[in-house]
Amino acid sequence: MTDILAALLHKGVLSLALVAQDGIRIRAAATAPSFRGIESLLECREQAALHLKATLANADDPELTQMQHSARAAAARDFQRRVEEAISTVTELQKARSPSDKPARASTTDAEARVMKMADGGFRPGFNVQMATAGSPLGGARTLVGVRVTNVGSDMGSITPMLDEIERRTGALPTVLLADANHAHHACIRTAAEQNVELLVAVPKRSRKPISSNADIHPAIVAWRARMETGEAQTLYRARASLCELSNAHLRTHHGVNEFLVRGLAKVTCVVLLAAITSNLLQHAAALLA
Repeated sequence: MTDILAALLHKGVLSLALVAQDGIRIRAAATAPSFRGIESLLECREQAALHLKATLANADDPELTQMQHSARAAAARDFQRRVEEAISTVTELQKARSPSDKPARASTTDAEARVMKMADGGFRPGFNVQMATAGSPLGGARTLVGVRVTNVGSDMGSITPMLDEIERRTGALPTVLLADANHAHHACIRTAAEQNVELLVAVPKRSRKPISSNADIHPAIVAWRARMETGEAQTLYRARASLCELSNAHLRTHHGVNEFLVRGLAKVTCVVLLAAITSNLLQHAAALLA
């Protein structure tokens, strides 16, 4: 993906003057019943050990071929591995919780998946795919210049890592970054100001109260709120939907990433990167072949 972006920059068909960021939750290869607490997982550990022992004990069954024996043993070991990963995940998650919180749970199918709120309002196991799309508000080709996959359901705090991702892949930072109110994290706004990136992020309703004269608020936050009240910023912000929503729609409809069939953050990220590469190649096929 980085090589393709470098080629587009070299040919002068990619501009980072305007970039829009958005997150989309996509269903993971795990089911809700596969999420278990620590007590249930410890029982699963015993069952997995017994299952593996029984499978190895039946290795001399003449009714099965050697390939079938190997496949059964591999499946038993894989289940045992996934149970151990889920136990480790629950242990780590529980450390970050207070005694009043609900007990942590993890999936025996994909320990890195998390239950999160989907676009239809329901809660299902999934991953949060963050994409940054560069383009023009007047239309034309859209280019995915940054891709990140996390198992955090919220978009808060995702702007700073995305700026690092864009700079790592292109060697530069965007001039203007558009994002919805779910990305309005004050620490990210301050960091972007230090990097000379103009953030146009919608102000959440909870933050629209007038700032009192004696409030201890960072100047970058005050400047961001004042900037979003200007007509110029509001006009430019309207380009956000046409940039990132189109990329989200293409990811699901044209590139088939409506539900992940692989497990784990690393493999899920590979699937999203392949879709991003495909999108960029299709958007700029004429320029790359010229």
